[in-house]
Amino acid sequence: MKTTAADAYDIVVVGAGHAGCEAAAAACAMGLSTCLVTIHLETIAQMSCNPAIGGLAKGHLVREIDAIGGLMGRLADETGIQFRLLNRSRGGAVQAPRAQCDKALYRLTMKKWLENIPNMTVFQGIVTDLLVEDGKAKGIATLDGHMIRGKAILLTPGTFLNGLIHIGLKSYPAGRANEPAAPELGECLKRLGLKTLRLKTGTPMRLDKHTIDWSRFEPQPGDEIPVPFSFRTRKRLENKVVCYAGYTNEKTHEVIRKNLDKSPLFSGKIIGVGTRYCPSIEDKVVKFPHHSRHHFFLEPEGLETAEVYVNGVSSSLPYETQKSILGTIPGLDQAKILRPAYGIEYDAISPVQLRPTLETRLIDDLYLAGQINGTSGYEEAAAQGLMAGINAALKIKKKAPFILRRDEAYIGVLIDDLISKGVEEPYRLFTSRAEYRLMLRIDNADVRLTGYGHGFGLIGDEELCVFHEKQERVRNVIYFLENKKITLANKEKIRLKDFLKKPEIHFENMLEYGKIPEALTDEEIRHVEAEVKYEGYLKKQEKEVAKILKIDGLKIPEKLDLKKIHGLTREAVEKMEQHRPRTIRDMKKIPGLTPSDVFSVYVHLKARKKRRVTGDNVPRGTIGNG
Repeated sequence: MKTTAADAYDIVVVGAGHAGCEAAAAACAMGLSTCLVTIHLETIAQMSCNPAIGGLAKGHLVREIDAIGGLMGRLADETGIQFRLLNRSRGGAVQAPRAQCDKALYRLTMKKWLENIPNMTVFQGIVTDLLVEDGKAKGIATLDGHMIRGKAILLTPGTFLNGLIHIGLKSYPAGRANEPAAPELGECLKRLGLKTLRLKTGTPMRLDKHTIDWSRFEPQPGDEIPVPFSFRTRKRLENKVVCYAGYTNEKTHEVIRKNLDKSPLFSGKIIGVGTRYCPSIEDKVVKFPHHSRHHFFLEPEGLETAEVYVNGVSSSLPYETQKSILGTIPGLDQAKILRPAYGIEYDAISPVQLRPTLETRLIDDLYLAGQINGTSGYEEAAAQGLMAGINAALKIKKKAPFILRRDEAYIGVLIDDLISKGVEEPYRLFTSRAEYRLMLRIDNADVRLTGYGHGFGLIGDEELCVFHEKQERVRNVIYFLENKKITLANKEKIRLKDFLKKPEIHFENMLEYGKIPEALTDEEIRHVEAEVKYEGYLKKQEKEVAKILKIDGLKIPEKLDLKKIHGLTREAVEKMEQHRPRTIRDMKKIPGLTPSDVFSVYVHLKARKKRRVTGDNVPRGTIGNG
């Protein structure tokens, strides 16, 4: 390909969705010149599906992104039009914030922020080729022949790699509705040897709010006192819209069943695997025939638009069938469709080909983040983008990589799941995926991660000072609770801390027994309450983590004869010889190895160590040559 003279940057980020924006902003904050390349400058941080941020586990991710110094939390607070804390009545470990955002304002605000970041260049172009020299990524080339070189290349193309949109039995290439796909870049990655898989997602119809009979639906207002996503948000948040809940019915399901022959999902036209946890309405009707109705929500897309998102009615059925579906639902029977629902297939890269830093194993200095790694959701993408941007910058600076453990963050759970287990369908994070979720709450994300963010330059000194002041207040209150004794109505003497541990007692119940020495915010009160109520469980989990870290740190000698290890399969030996892990932790990251393989190596190493300590005379060769 004939190219023009190349521009040069430290880092080139391809794709300005949620992953790309976080990656580019992080790299710039770490002092590196960064070029963010996008197909359209007008669709930076476009919310392709629902303009909502957060939810269970996803809200945890946003809190962690914010604690490290990312953008998503502050942006959600800035552009949110309705805020809710999910599971407010349950324990702190499963509470999570969610915000309905103004779709247009979200992308415009992100664009404005990016354009004002030092070291940042935002460039419009369609990337068609990746420049690789001696096994290292060196730059990209665009459709018009322009070349941009970089010391590290980050690919965050979302659903654009060989994207194909389906509406009924009609289909056309696109990365999003009315935006061109990126087939050349998709084929380039295949030529370079990266293993791909075909995935599918979709989006519901958008309706004209003026044609909906809102009286037929149940209002779902926001919280009276909204909870911010960002630890750095100082202003009081305001709910500006109300969402509504409704249901499909048997007539709806009958229309869908009669038109399944027109569905690309059931006619065999769609070959990509869809997300199990966000199925289309036709998928729900087929897989759950015993359900007489399915829940959906009507959610405004912004303050300056008439568009309403029908959350729960994703579909790839024809436009006429979508109209018929609406006709069966009281309140939507006169509704006009402004944008039809559609399904989209796209290429993703099998994430087992990635290192924990999100750098590809096959090509050095090439990082992948977002839906290209088989994930679904803005939050999963943003978390990966932030980590990829930080790690690319650290590698250029010749510093140690930033890898979060599963007990440190949901981000660690997300990335570890991807690179060790891979994906067969679009991956979605849940709190149930985290073994240590009591330790990974939204109220302590800053405690866990702010130090990292400050160390990388993403959290400023002033913000760090505010964090330390908060921690001092919390420590003072917990010290007070530990040392203040009270007498209950039954004459029982008890520490306030133990009183608060009772399931039915909350922080406000203690105020009648004495003045708390610090004035805490609602956020800080939730943090104190969680720390006290979970104290016993947290200590137990901390011991488990310490034990696992000790095991994970066990070194595997470089010259260890793997074939002599009892219980290790030939396939496992081959994989270990290929990757040569230095520790048990490294071994766990090797795709395809089972817990049994890891246990066999651990037992062998422990026995080997014991023999050396006791001085047992072991015949040469029986425990390896290491």
